[in-house]
Amino acid sequence: MKNRKNIKWIRVFLLGVFFLCLILIGRTYYLSYQHERQQKKLREIKYQMQKETLEKDTRNQETTVSKTENTENKQQEQNQEKESKPVILSKYASLYKENNHLAGWLSIKGMAIDYPVMQCQDDEYYLNHDFYRKKSKYGCLYVREKADVNTPGTNFIIYGHNMKDGEMFGDLDLYQDESFYREHSKISFDTLYEERIYDIIAVFPSQVYNSNDDVFKYYQFYQANTKKEFDEFYNNIKKLSLYDTEVNAKFGDTFLTLSTCAYHVEDGRFVIVAKKIK
Repeated sequence: MKNRKNIKWIRVFLLGVFFLCLILIGRTYYLSYQHERQQKKLREIKYQMQKETLEKDTRNQETTVSKTENTENKQQEQNQEKESKPVILSKYASLYKENNHLAGWLSIKGMAIDYPVMQCQDDEYYLNHDFYRKKSKYGCLYVREKADVNTPGTNFIIYGHNMKDGEMFGDLDLYQDESFYREHSKISFDTLYEERIYDIIAVFPSQVYNSNDDVFKYYQFYQANTKKEFDEFYNNIKKLSLYDTEVNAKFGDTFLTLSTCAYHVEDGRFVIVAKKIK
């Protein structure tokens, strides 16, 4: 009789565990679905604005307007004003109005990576907040407050979670395979004001070290004021790279670094460094 009771409680316990697992799995899929839906919405806003801008530019080109001296002078004044005050690219204007923490947009053709990049004074904020500033385990891609993506600094770093479902930087470690790199060697990064293309120059595993460790720390490099400082960073990333990308750099070139978590060591990181080519 006692054994039957024990078996009954064991069954109840196992059934409870089963339903708990179902709830957790369901919640995981729901959060993943929510995230994908939000990112799809952001992309649609971006591409719709881009489409409208192209159509407007086409209409303007097809319209001929007679020019007078007054209109020429007015146009010169407008051009001077634009040069002194950067204008946000039209495809990001609506998104920037929704969240002025928007710093740019990162995409890699043929990959899931096609996301806004955020920046605010709190460097930890977008680790666990989405574009609409709601709590999210996915967070956003972001740059630290000290990074200046708009001026020609030597380097800035974009951080993102390594998500198991492949979202955010979840498929960045595919670059461990050289053949994958050969097919996805270009990175597009737009600031709010400029479209940019980068060529991947190094791919390597790393980690976050103790502050007193005398080792190369890629995450501390933002600006090279001398050739010596530039060469130290450049030589180290080339030495660490899993393979030779055959892309070289010289003092004066600027870099974009992508960083995500990795699990080969404690506090591991997987890193992509790319050189701006246009």
